[in-house]
Amino acid sequence: MERYRDMQLFAALAGQPSLASAARSAQVSGPTLVRAVARLEARLRVALLARSTRGVNLTDAGHAYLADCVHLLAAVDAAEASAKGLHVQAQGNLRVFMPLLFSRYVMAPLLASYMDRYPAVQLVAHYHDYYPNLHEEGLDVAILVGELPSSSLIARPVGHVRQILCASPDYLAAHGEPRHPDDLKQHRLIANANPVHWEFQGCQLKARARLSCATVQGAINAALHGAGLVRCFSYPVHEHLLGGQLCRLLPSYEPAPLPVHVVYREGRHAPMRVRSFVDHCVAALREHPAFQLA
Repeated sequence: MERYRDMQLFAALAGQPSLASAARSAQVSGPTLVRAVARLEARLRVALLARSTRGVNLTDAGHAYLADCVHLLAAVDAAEASAKGLHVQAQGNLRVFMPLLFSRYVMAPLLASYMDRYPAVQLVAHYHDYYPNLHEEGLDVAILVGELPSSSLIARPVGHVRQILCASPDYLAAHGEPRHPDDLKQHRLIANANPVHWEFQGCQLKARARLSCATVQGAINAALHGAGLVRCFSYPVHEHLLGGQLCRLLPSYEPAPLPVHVVYREGRHAPMRVRSFVDHCVAALREHPAFQLA
């Protein structure tokens, strides 16, 4: 039993930036977590943590053992869930990963409607713009934009998004509409980095941005107020396009669309809270106007 508890505490390191935050997540003291790791290291006769003046990090063996612990503990949880009926009733904690702007413009109402439908599920949402490791980070479901690498994960496609160029009607009335990517060098460009490197079908644009914004949302806001042309994924601007606040430019030069998937781990063996969330999201996202842009 002590070994199992030590593995649970070690698995608390998944997705946490420090021992202190992992201890808080596991609701134990820091020394309790350290002692659990020390017992595992003594039993395994291998170092799981590398300690230095700059802090504590997982060793290579620690990374491998952490992934195994998360997987084994999930299997135990699934066995207990099956015995308790959780495979037929959606309840418990559900950890979901999604891109930040995707959550704001697409997922927020879906999360609310899911919680209304399944009140016994507690959602923990993680918002980041990188490709996660669901096993190591202890995640149940992820919404991912872009081509997926090969993996054992279950992926259900829901649609595509595009990299689009757009500007406000007022800006276009004052400065004209570009007909070719080369014309953009004569326009005010809004971007998150300088210089601008934008890929188009058949050509590349390298130019200076007139306005550099720290966030995509800041760049979109500037474009809405007529500051210039912005390029971003279609989902944070789909409502502005439908409402006429922004106009789509150079659609024939856009790069190929990127797929969007709902990804999860256990497949048909997943507990009901995972399967219910996946089914809810897939059905709603496939009908969402953010994915109807031709």
